Amino acid sequence: MVFDATSLVLVGLIFLWTGFVRTGLGFGGAAIGLPLMLLIGGSPVYWLPIIGIHLLFFSSLTLFKSIKRVDWRYLKQSLLWIIPPTLVGVAGLLSLPDQVVIVFIYLITIFYATTWIFNQKISSEKPWVDKLLLILGGYVAGTSLTGAPLIVAVYIRHVAKEYLRNTLFVLWFVLVSIKMVTFVAMGVEIDWGFSLALIPVAAIGHVIGIKAHQKIIENDQVFKKWVGSMLLLISSFGLLKVILS
Repeated sequence: MVFDATSLVLVGLIFLWTGFVRTGLGFGGAAIGLPLMLLIGGSPVYWLPIIGIHLLFFSSLTLFKSIKRVDWRYLKQSLLWIIPPTLVGVAGLLSLPDQVVIVFIYLITIFYATTWIFNQKISSEKPWVDKLLLILGGYVAGTSLTGAPLIVAVYIRHVAKEYLRNTLFVLWFVLVSIKMVTFVAMGVEIDWGFSLALIPVAAIGHVIGIKAHQKIIENDQVFKKWVGSMLLLISSFGLLKVILS
């Protein structure tokens, strides 16, 4: 895909932003960045491998120093419910028309944005609801890598706060690895050069996010309300653009 100068600057800003959110919140970089990328152009199958490469790279860096602070017991238990629908989601991504996948991405983003704006938390109090959210989150992650809020709603109840972010990073690493292996096996064209060129830009956001993590957590509702409003506006515009095209 060829970008003009303005598009390149916008792409750089988006990846800086996603790097910041990924480490600032511990999740949500893809959910927040992908709708913006799709507005610039390209298909989900073009952008998702790039996002995947970045997730693998930065989650590895984060976990290198804190691999011991991971709840391996719950991670293994939850993967039994997450991985099968993730594989189904990846199959859907590669077989469904781009427009269908893009509409799905915008709709799920609008749903997340609405919950953040009105401070309505996705939560579970029962084991069967936990399993349902993990299955749905796995499917959405397989289709678009935006299933984090559904999965986090379960993890936050079962994983201690001090282990949560690192456990989620291991989970993202596993899911993205599955997705990237599938892309390669299916012969999906991956823009490796552009992916690697964007890593230094995303690294700036990554470092800022690490430093701002505690502040963001302390002001979680305000941050999510602001981000949710932005996402609602962008995704609504993107959805309308697809419908009218």
